[in-house]
Amino acid sequence: MKIRVLGSEAACGVTSTNGSNFTVSTAVRVVNSGTTARLVSIETGDASPTLIGTFTLGGGQSEIIQKDSTHEVFAAHAEVLGVGVAITG
Repeated sequence: MKIRVLGSEAACGVTSTNGSNFTVSTAVRVVNSGTTARLVSIETGDASPTLIGTFTLGGGQSEIIQKDSTHEVFAAHAEVLGVGVAITG
């Protein structure tokens, strides 16, 4: 898979309502820069967010999250970094 980076990688917020939509990206690459597995959560970007889902990201692992542009991503620790991407192939 090829991706185009759409911004600068940054630490994910660590609490609900402190997440990021990564400049309204519909795809976000997340990487766990640590060695401990961390929970990653996706929620609506409303004033009263609703949790959509969670998954565990192993130490040193990365994933691409497909989401709605307004959905926000946060993680259990700032070791989880994210950046908006476009999937190009």
